[in-house]
Amino acid sequence: MPFLKDSRRKAEDISAVYELREKLGEGAFSEVRVARHRCSQRLVAVKCIHKRALKGREALLENEIAVLRKIDHENIVSLEETFETPTKLYLVMTLVTGGELLERILDRGIYTEKDGSRVIQQVLEAVRYLHQLGIVHRDLKPENLLYESPLEDSKIVISDFGLSKMEEQGVLSTACGTPAYVAPELLQNKTYGKEVDLWAIGVISYILLCGYPPFYDENDTQLYRQIIKAEYEFESPYWDDISESAKDFISRLLQKDPETRYDCEQALQHSWISGGEALERNIHCSVSEQIQKNFAQSQWKRAFNATMVVRHLSKKTLAAEDEVETEDCAVVGGERP
Repeated sequence: MPFLKDSRRKAEDISAVYELREKLGEGAFSEVRVARHRCSQRLVAVKCIHKRALKGREALLENEIAVLRKIDHENIVSLEETFETPTKLYLVMTLVTGGELLERILDRGIYTEKDGSRVIQQVLEAVRYLHQLGIVHRDLKPENLLYESPLEDSKIVISDFGLSKMEEQGVLSTACGTPAYVAPELLQNKTYGKEVDLWAIGVISYILLCGYPPFYDENDTQLYRQIIKAEYEFESPYWDDISESAKDFISRLLQKDPETRYDCEQALQHSWISGGEALERNIHCSVSEQIQKNFAQSQWKRAFNATMVVRHLSKKTLAAEDEVETEDCAVVGGERP
């Protein structure tokens, strides 16, 4: 049965147009390969999806493709064309070769607040564009922020729209994302909106300046409790050399109440982004040490399975919320991972 109802490439074998080459990565349902266009010789990335493995998840992929087809922005990965055979789907994407954000920070000899500010400015501009289109990404995290090329002045590109949603599709209420980056309202069985992306940008900004996340616990319920309370600190000595402007910027995004949280426009106008207040002191040694210590661990790459969340997460988060309302004592988080 055809999957891509409006594809102009339904019957054409991708091998007639592209030469599929080495594998870049793989997941449960797909693999990504480098491919060369047979006429132009241009390199692209091709996501090869096994249709049989998609059974029951067709709507998720349809949504991802619909979102990607609406997008055209220099800081967002592009879907160039699609192909379909009886057994596979092929999504042809712009090839991004510069690596993940945190990997690039590790490779640098010098890294400053100003570098982090430039990254966040690009992310904010891309997310503002998405929000203007009525698209909520819902899974912003460092692994989904890639450099377009290995060049030093390469731009940042946002990837992975598998959990993104268009507001026109209805009220957002499904708990999804990656645990350490999800906003309080998403964990509280509430409807939510674009503000969840700004919370995630706040978490990413925090990580870029110290190398570890603002919310951490080995136990999910404890982690959710911290997030629901928006309980985090700028700990010494990791934050001693970071500007007050940077801390203020982060605090504007990590607001428990989404109505008081900065939107993209407000964040872009903050002095840490646009006012020249990001410091140029080299913080590479401290930040890279913490990145190596914290992000080699697989739990930071866990993704919520939406179906399991619907069944199980509400019980955990409601229990955590009840404790937040009844406890007077401060919650003690786990040790720094």
